[in-house]
Amino acid sequence: MKQNKPAYKDPKLPVKERVKDLLKRMTIEEKAAQLMGLWNGGVEDFKPEIFEDPVKMKEIFGKGCNSVHPAPFGIKATVEMRNKIQKYLVEETRLYIPAIFVDEGQHGMMRPESTVFPQAIGMACSWDCEIFEKIYGIIAHEMRSRGTHHALSPVIDTCRDPRWGRVEETYGEDPYLNGMLACAAVKGLQGTVTGKVAKNNVAATLKHFTGHGEPEGGQNQGPANYSERVLRDYHMPMFKRCIDKVKPVSVMPSYDEVDGVPSHANKWLLKDVLRKEWGFKGMIVSDYYGVDQLFNKHMVAEDAREATITGFNSGVQYEFPQANLYKMLPKLVKERKVSIRDIDKAVEQALTLKFELGLFENPYSDLQNAVKVSKSPEHRATALKAAHESIVLLKNDYLLPLKKGKYKKIAVIGPCAKGLSFGGYAGEPYKKVNLFDGIKEKAGSGTEVLFAQGCRLTINTSNSYFNWKYDEIKFASREENLKLIEEAVRIGKKADLIILAIGENEHLCREAWAKTHIGDNMTLDLFGEQNDLADAITAIGKPVVVYLMNGRPLAINKLVEKVPAILEGWYMGQETGIAAADIIFGDVNPSGKLTITFPKSAGQIPMFYNHKPTAQFMDYISQDINPLFHFGYGLSYTQFKYGVPRLKKKTIHKGEYVMLSVEVTNTGKVAGDEIVQMYIRDVVSSVTRPVLELKGFRRISLKPKEKKNVVFYIGFDELAFHNIDMKYVVEPGKFEIMTGGSSKEGDLQKTELVVK
Repeated sequence: MKQNKPAYKDPKLPVKERVKDLLKRMTIEEKAAQLMGLWNGGVEDFKPEIFEDPVKMKEIFGKGCNSVHPAPFGIKATVEMRNKIQKYLVEETRLYIPAIFVDEGQHGMMRPESTVFPQAIGMACSWDCEIFEKIYGIIAHEMRSRGTHHALSPVIDTCRDPRWGRVEETYGEDPYLNGMLACAAVKGLQGTVTGKVAKNNVAATLKHFTGHGEPEGGQNQGPANYSERVLRDYHMPMFKRCIDKVKPVSVMPSYDEVDGVPSHANKWLLKDVLRKEWGFKGMIVSDYYGVDQLFNKHMVAEDAREATITGFNSGVQYEFPQANLYKMLPKLVKERKVSIRDIDKAVEQALTLKFELGLFENPYSDLQNAVKVSKSPEHRATALKAAHESIVLLKNDYLLPLKKGKYKKIAVIGPCAKGLSFGGYAGEPYKKVNLFDGIKEKAGSGTEVLFAQGCRLTINTSNSYFNWKYDEIKFASREENLKLIEEAVRIGKKADLIILAIGENEHLCREAWAKTHIGDNMTLDLFGEQNDLADAITAIGKPVVVYLMNGRPLAINKLVEKVPAILEGWYMGQETGIAAADIIFGDVNPSGKLTITFPKSAGQIPMFYNHKPTAQFMDYISQDINPLFHFGYGLSYTQFKYGVPRLKKKTIHKGEYVMLSVEVTNTGKVAGDEIVQMYIRDVVSSVTRPVLELKGFRRISLKPKEKKNVVFYIGFDELAFHNIDMKYVVEPGKFEIMTGGSSKEGDLQKTELVVK
């Protein structure tokens, strides 16, 4: 007699019924497996011979798993390996439960043969939610075509210390802007705002919850011992906005500690705030080895067993990337140290995601489709547009844009001229264009483009996207660099104009995760002999354009005084050279605006625009308190004139909202994009409030002499804060409403709103 098919295998049944049926069939060991990732670690993840060894396959995959974690393979190897793993899981294991595959995707899929967009800190300078959604949609489609289902992105930490090596992965220092961009990123990744994952999309992960972007000393994983008010006002709002508006599938706790409690052991953070107060229904996944750190780094657990109990009972449901600790869960259930109900709930969530993704019916990936998706011309065009919008013009004394043919010889000099850096967590594209090649192509045959290395930053840097993962950093010698500077001066003297390409690479600004793998910095100065190079080049007396390629704000005080034009390029991705050349020669008008303040020195830190009234109030003895460049700042090849902001009503009652409008005119001779910014200040309040806070922005396009009326709405969300009793309220009183092109006081015009 033919055996009936289990209910969970019937695709016609509702997902809830299928999950319920499968869950009751599982042993505690099989349940625990669904709460753990699998990863052999390193570059050589699951070696080919493993798949020919039935004993080894059963040992690794026999009980199933929640997920399989990344290794840097190309499309063909990725698809083939994943299909083999899925085939084993759905044909050889007892319950045939497929795996979720996980990848990183903060500015592109972190694998070869993928589209590489500008690094996050650069991409954010576009202030463009529409292109964010499109970019992360492309990332999701490239991922899903290769069998990825879960992205460990986006990083939405508010960064308030530029010494931190992970600055580059963030969207900057403002919680409102970060929240808006994060919502667009999650919507792009998941393809919906309902919490479901669309057919060609992937589950998103908000990280790192919370305080990760302001570590003590600017050192990665350092404590974030800030008051609850600071956490709620600066480090939590973007998480809450995303959870409320776009419902991400998962949240990842941070490595740091708050008030002596590591986030992976913080019940208040994960259960009281995230679950109960905010109503988050999704998955809580560990950062890599975050539960292990409870006993081997934070020392709040005696051993692995106690760390497992603490982490799981604090709310961390899934252990990533591999099964180090949660394999103890079956035994701990028997000892009544963890609840079977909590395990069942977590397993139910994991299985629900797998059913909703359609993995039980279609667990495999198609190689031809994966190649087709990743080679899409639209993806490359979007990467170029993103780079155009993200480059920030910091200074321009009428040198840019360059007129083609005016300069017969242009020298492109510096360690970032041909050295193309993408930043951390990058993939490797089919094609990439460095700055020198972009300038050479754009300048045309009538201009000779010269090159000089100028100096070297590190000497074990290759053209591989894997640079940032190398542990050892080998620095170039001063003697060698001084010789390169001499050569650069000889080349520079031959040129009519010099483009000086300086900054950082993936070794000098990156995630630090061990004493053998450092990435934070105590200074914001140009590294190595780059200041010597800059002094020597500017001394030649030729016009100089500085192009910066970097992952954090740099204290370029001398250059601001000496050179007529400076472009902040961050890491612009695969289209770096084309995008930079388009802007330098005026085919594209720069429109990026800074999303992080540039201090004049590390001694000014902490420095951010939304400071309290008593901060940044008096100068230091050795230096004034003003930043080098303000948050929201960025120049254009045209000029924009702002009218006075006008409120439809000058007085409103709590619970009401009011419309504010401001007229913006392009008074110049070329079309351009402007990012109109609205800031609010609560004049008198029960606790101290920032001198101004971003509460609205619009990116607009204006033709020469064109005017546009930009409208903002001001209500509870824009006016509320945590009062003296830690209640989120709007207090009656006066509010200054400011609009303009940056957070700098001289760039803003004010009006006043009264709330009764």
